[in-house]
Amino acid sequence: MNTYLFVYDLMQFCGHSWIFTNMIIRFMSFGKDSLADTFYSIGLVMRLCQLLSVLEILHILIGIDKSHLFPRFLQITERVIVLFVVINSQEEVQGKYVVCVLFFLWNLLDVVRYTYNMLARMGIYYLPLTWLNFSLCIPLYPLSVLAKAFAICVSLPYFESFGTYSIELPLPFAFSIYFPYVLKMYLLVLFTGMCFIIQNLFSERKAHLGTGNTKKKRS
Repeated sequence: MNTYLFVYDLMQFCGHSWIFTNMIIRFMSFGKDSLADTFYSIGLVMRLCQLLSVLEILHILIGIDKSHLFPRFLQITERVIVLFVVINSQEEVQGKYVVCVLFFLWNLLDVVRYTYNMLARMGIYYLPLTWLNFSLCIPLYPLSVLAKAFAICVSLPYFESFGTYSIELPLPFAFSIYFPYVLKMYLLVLFTGMCFIIQNLFSERKAHLGTGNTKKKRS
């Protein structure tokens, strides 16, 4: 199982590293012009990585990963909903700058996290990497939540005009779902979940860094 988890982390590291490097090179080569077509350039790999991340919920459920289930479940579902439901379904949103910002934040966090996880599977702990893994997420996660919320707000006019995912059943049911209202309610869930996850991030940081029990092993 440890080998399997290492291979999983390695695959995620390769995917997110490719995305992160691609974004930086494109920005250095084309400047602001590269931001508008970020989704078209790396969207496929991004979707594959996020679909693969659903396995992390299964890892926790079957007990091979000792992470807390609920915080990880919230983080993964947030990304899946914003990426597949909001961004992927509305082509007009895909060219917005907020998509580039969101992808940058996600991949910066994941490159660090999966690098730490891979080394931890081998029993290798570098204090600077451990500190970065458990500290970087505290300021960047709220920023990513704001970017998600902004992406949802930007998408609302398109969901309203195109009627995407809105459902209206005929009589005798007389039942309808207006999807922009669902997204607006989800914004409340998003920010409520953010408070819970930030509290969990501080707890994890204290457990790994605050007590002085961090393992260190230098090669």
